[in-house]
Amino acid sequence: MEYRFSDTIESFKSSAVREILKLTQGKSIISLAGGLPNEQFFPIDAVKSAFAQVFDQGKGVLQYGLTEGFTPLRQSLSKHLERKGIRASVDNMLLTTGSQQAIDLLTRVYIDPGDVILVEKPTYLAAIQVFQSRKARIISVDCDADGMNLQDLESKILEHAPKMVYVIPTFANPTGKAWSLERRQGTLDICSRHGVLILEDDPYGELRFGGGDTFPSIFSLAGEANGSPVVYTSTFSKIVAPALRTGWVVGDQNVITHMTRAKQAADLHSSTMDQQALHVLLENFDLYAHIDLIRTEYEARMRQMVGLLRSKNWEGMQFIEPQGGMFVWVEMPESVDTGVLMKYAVEEGVAFVPGIPFFADQPQHNTMRLNFTHTDSQQMVEAFDRLDRALQKMQAAVS
Repeated sequence: MEYRFSDTIESFKSSAVREILKLTQGKSIISLAGGLPNEQFFPIDAVKSAFAQVFDQGKGVLQYGLTEGFTPLRQSLSKHLERKGIRASVDNMLLTTGSQQAIDLLTRVYIDPGDVILVEKPTYLAAIQVFQSRKARIISVDCDADGMNLQDLESKILEHAPKMVYVIPTFANPTGKAWSLERRQGTLDICSRHGVLILEDDPYGELRFGGGDTFPSIFSLAGEANGSPVVYTSTFSKIVAPALRTGWVVGDQNVITHMTRAKQAADLHSSTMDQQALHVLLENFDLYAHIDLIRTEYEARMRQMVGLLRSKNWEGMQFIEPQGGMFVWVEMPESVDTGVLMKYAVEEGVAFVPGIPFFADQPQHNTMRLNFTHTDSQQMVEAFDRLDRALQKMQAAVS
């Protein structure tokens, strides 16, 4: 049979990270590529107990549920978000299959083909994939260590009349940056003034290092959910376990209603069994002590990675030491194409993500993302020795 796929099939490109993960399966390759939490710190016993309690309740455990999500879990999440200064009732909240689905649902209900979306330079590659699937025009805004350049943001709003701005202001993927309060407030003010919706993606916000002050979400700076120019999404994937595939999105009730209708058409609802277990977990498990444990362990791994980068002292290398999250973003000299380096790295038994797919436009070929959360101390030392050999072999081959 001749299959006649829609034109949109061309926009569904394979994820660079997923392709790299395939390379590492069943091989002695140390991966610094995937954005994987560390299984060592998953609360297995607590999750197992939570599921057991759900099944002990009996009636309704395996039945269909509300598209909006399990109401008691939304109520628990509402209290959790109050700690972050986010005021949102259950009517302002939708539970999703990971925060990735939240990005997809908002894009479905808000973006038409040809609409402009502004993003950070660089930004989360799976968000780029979603926006491309809606045939949006994706335009990057210049950024520095403190976040989006506000002058460039306003200039591009005036030039391109975007419908939405997508940002990850707290420990961004891929850069690990945390925006300054000035940039957060400035982005909110500019977008509010021009009527541009902000989609704030915050999967890493709880993974703050050093015990300092928290970074306020842009959503919290905006105030109340109804009428807000910000839609906020996050997930349990980084603070409990990604296999539960449960995220949430909060925003104006009208926006959430439209996203709920889109979700009904997509999957009816996310797993209610997982949601019920998460509710039991939140009620009976010290989640915040668990988050503190993860922060401590991940910070130690980050500091080891930063130390190894400094010890290698590759000529012309630059990076920012992250204040939280899961990634270190490395910029090499312009003569180093990390896509080519990746081939040598795999031969040496180490993997990373070249920076190219994180750029919506004008990619920088000399960048790479390194994950520090999933690799133990001994493996990380070996990984950098292998990466060093790969770099030396590549440079010898082109000299």
